[in-house]
Amino acid sequence: MSDATRVLVLNSGSSSVKYQLIDMADGSRPASGLVERIGESQGRIKHEPAHHAPRERYEAFPDHAAALGAVADELAADGLGLDSDRLAAIGHRAVHGGTRFTEPTLLTDEVVEALRELIPLAPLHNPANITGIEVARKLRPDLPQVAVFDTAFHATMPESAARYAIDRATADAYQVRRYGFHGTSHQYVSRRTAQLLGRSPEAVNVIVLHLGNGASASAVAGGRCVDTSMGLTPLEGLVMGTRSGDLDPAILLHLHRVGGMSVDEIDTLLNRRSGLLGLCGDNDMREIGRRTGEGDAEAKLAFDVYIHRLRKYVGAYYAVLGRVDAIVFTAGVGENSAEVREAAVTGLEALGIELDPVRNAVRGSAPRLISADSSRVAVAVVPTDEELEIAQQTFAVVRRTAG
Repeated sequence: MSDATRVLVLNSGSSSVKYQLIDMADGSRPASGLVERIGESQGRIKHEPAHHAPRERYEAFPDHAAALGAVADELAADGLGLDSDRLAAIGHRAVHGGTRFTEPTLLTDEVVEALRELIPLAPLHNPANITGIEVARKLRPDLPQVAVFDTAFHATMPESAARYAIDRATADAYQVRRYGFHGTSHQYVSRRTAQLLGRSPEAVNVIVLHLGNGASASAVAGGRCVDTSMGLTPLEGLVMGTRSGDLDPAILLHLHRVGGMSVDEIDTLLNRRSGLLGLCGDNDMREIGRRTGEGDAEAKLAFDVYIHRLRKYVGAYYAVLGRVDAIVFTAGVGENSAEVREAAVTGLEALGIELDPVRNAVRGSAPRLISADSSRVAVAVVPTDEELEIAQQTFAVVRRTAG
């Protein structure tokens, strides 16, 4: 095997860069870290090498070039620099690939230009992703770099699931359709769930519940996504930390016509001041649980609305799939909140879903079953690993291209 087996995974946000260096030969992670508050008067970089003490420093990072330069310096200090002959590729998280990019893609000038054309579909995310890509390509222009798209896994949805029922010509003109997001998580978790069951992904139907501050559900049949809760944007679907999820579209017209709110004000309301935060003033499920335990009616209502929407999607995707082998919880809330998991499936025994309360209460970092032995449908907790999924897809592209 070539010595070049490491992949640097970069996730460039509007004001942050997350990174992990993953060795595909043995699955080890020599280093990871985070640069945040890019563009502010004082930023922070936290670098965590596997074999040394973590390092943290505060300084100004005026732009992504400065941030990625700091990442390169930290890696070099541990002998893991971008000039290492063990570095096979850089994999970039890209939020939106539209209908053009439905698989991991080797980055070229033409691909970057095509990503610019998709900015209207993801104006908050794609510009930052592109900036990170451009800076990394300048740092290592000779190294293969690959974009892995959040939307790609959902590209297998049938048109009946992907289409909105609006005028077709208008929809096509403005690329209005359901794309879905969190795709690398849904792909990784559905495959790991099949492994947990001792079956191949092609033989398993899974409902994946990715529950973090952003939340999404997917119906995966034989390893292929056939439906997902997020749509044109990440606003559709489940109740989230600060996003509303599903709502009557006429509400937007009502808020504009009657409330006098501008488009930008409505956008801010639905994306940043809604969801759990809008309902009770908190978007941390741990705090909502604490308040509920103390008898706080607003927190209890927020929890109940969250669970009601979640259960609706479980039922809907059961109908979409026809046969469900497993329901799996992942991401921050899904992996850590036994209360959410219990509430989401309690009362669904008629669908063959039974939780084991003792197993559900156990905390751990490994994939595990939490369903009762008598449950026809397995219920599982599978920690997500989007960075590993990006690294695996990136490495596969590089090996395929080289071979």
